Amino acid sequence: MNQIASHKLLQIEKLELHFKTRGGSVQAVDGVNFTLDSNRAVVILGESGCGKSSLAKAMLRLLPRNVDRYDGRVFLQGADVMEFDDEEFRKNVRWVGISLVPQAAMNSLNPVIRVGEQVAEPAIIHLGVNKSEAMSLVRKMFQHVGVPLDFVDRYPFELSGGMRQRVALAMALVTSPSLIVLDEPTSALDLLTQANIMNVLKRIKHELGTSFILITHDIATSSELTNEVIRLRLHPTHCHILHIREKRMRRSFVSRNRIHSVQPSTGVKGLRTRERCGGTGTPPVPPLRRRPTQSSAPTAHPSYHEPAIQPPSARKASASRPGRSRSHVQTSR
Repeated sequence: MNQIASHKLLQIEKLELHFKTRGGSVQAVDGVNFTLDSNRAVVILGESGCGKSSLAKAMLRLLPRNVDRYDGRVFLQGADVMEFDDEEFRKNVRWVGISLVPQAAMNSLNPVIRVGEQVAEPAIIHLGVNKSEAMSLVRKMFQHVGVPLDFVDRYPFELSGGMRQRVALAMALVTSPSLIVLDEPTSALDLLTQANIMNVLKRIKHELGTSFILITHDIATSSELTNEVIRLRLHPTHCHILHIREKRMRRSFVSRNRIHSVQPSTGVKGLRTRERCGGTGTPPVPPLRRRPTQSSAPTAHPSYHEPAIQPPSARKASASRPGRSRSHVQTSR
């Protein structure tokens, strides 16, 4: 057993996850290495499509059918869980040692089952408790995440988006795992609800000693919770870790990562999205052009020729000529 892994809550070594596609193999996760201590939180940042969610699924062995390669070593509390078979992994790791709050978790609740029964289901399956004991655990978790106890008998459509997100978090906590992976926990929520969710996570980390892996795009919000940063960089065929940084000062942490997210460090391998799609780089921004002002008058037909406007003196002279007046024409008839 790895000596370093025995002192860490989680250690990942050369984790790989490739998918089969019609165009060939896609290396979603390729050689990822990082460690996480107990009662710590790490945030995984990266652009869309760089493999953040694939990394979370690889840790929990939630694999689709088109897997081409799945390899590496995952140590959880000193045990190499990659050596477990599927049944042993389901009983001892998934939702017992590591739980997951998936992306858009508030929309993953069953709309026809009460939320209390859905939160109690992992405790009944993985802990082997009866329904009454599971419901007592549900009420305890609801108190931790800030959900009123009378919401136990409600359906998901009766709750707001923030409350449904808290219910999904309670479902991940009900088995008392040592590590929770949260994939975009504050997406599609307003700023006040996002702050409340982050306060709940900080309180759970302080009260229960739970570790978190937070996958997000929101650097400012995640800086309130995390201790370390893992930034993934999009590569033409795979994703790799750009750097791991310990957070020292919150304000400098946010400012530095904002700069890095716009201007990547030089000398680091990896291409931008445009280069990955076959381009040559960032296209130049065309200069702004003013739109031509259009007249509000309707456009005349091409065959129509507007008569020239005569000055007033010419109009008076033509009117005084004999035979040109209307009365003279009518008299001659």
